[in-house]
Amino acid sequence: MSYAFGAIDTVCNFEFADPDIERPEWSKTFITGKIGADPSSVGSFTVESFIEKMDRAGVEHAFLIAVKAGSIQHKIHRRVAYEKVAEVVRQYPNRFSGLAGVDPTEGMAGLRELEWAITELGFVGAHLYPHWFELAPDHARYYPIYAKCAELDVPIQMQVGHCLRYSEERPLASVGRPITLDTIACHFPELKLVGIHIGWPWVEEMISVAYKHPNVYIGSDAYAPRYWSPHFVHFIDSWGKKKVLFGTDFPVIDPERARKEIEELDIRPESRKLFLRDNAIDLYRLNLPKAEEVR
Repeated sequence: MSYAFGAIDTVCNFEFADPDIERPEWSKTFITGKIGADPSSVGSFTVESFIEKMDRAGVEHAFLIAVKAGSIQHKIHRRVAYEKVAEVVRQYPNRFSGLAGVDPTEGMAGLRELEWAITELGFVGAHLYPHWFELAPDHARYYPIYAKCAELDVPIQMQVGHCLRYSEERPLASVGRPITLDTIACHFPELKLVGIHIGWPWVEEMISVAYKHPNVYIGSDAYAPRYWSPHFVHFIDSWGKKKVLFGTDFPVIDPERARKEIEELDIRPESRKLFLRDNAIDLYRLNLPKAEEVR
């Protein structure tokens, strides 16, 4: 299927085949079992074969997450080193950008590493999984991270909504109610906040926060477009057309499926361009042409 312009996937996990990437058994069974993803999507792609998938999906650019899923002090966690993501970005700068995972337990060392990722490695933003640290997004332990992101003028995206059971050894509480971003936005009006995973099941709560604050946005990832709430689709196509960013959370949602299902939604062309491409370019200040300029 051909598309008039390439989309920008703002949430994409680093799932390339790499012997140096630790891949705990629970991370594989979660994706293939609970999520129901194709087993071939977990750790089997080369960078080149994934770019081929992006091309088939009409995805021009993707943000790769150097994830920090939990503190290394806990045996149930997962990490992808900043350097691994930076290496791929250096090889294919027109296809990928990096997101720096953050960990509130790392203190000043973590803040220095975050600044290094942004200023030296060229990462475009930060990424946070609050439930992995069992602290709601508005907890004080995150505030130094928010202050650093505001100082560096980069967005931070974080999972909001419920979280699934990643590991039976360590079920995690759903601490990420979207309304907690309201408090953060009040305290940091210059901080760019992106609530990813659409805030499900509190989607309308997420919409209300994004509507209230000019610095709060919504990521559409982790849920198949054909099952999105009609309220969310209407928000994308009307009063929220500049507040929602396309994402997949691959391998949770396959980009080929996502793009196809979005084309089937009743969304006007202008809104579709903003959602799939232009909003990400504006928010993350990407050196890419807008949809109207793509030929």
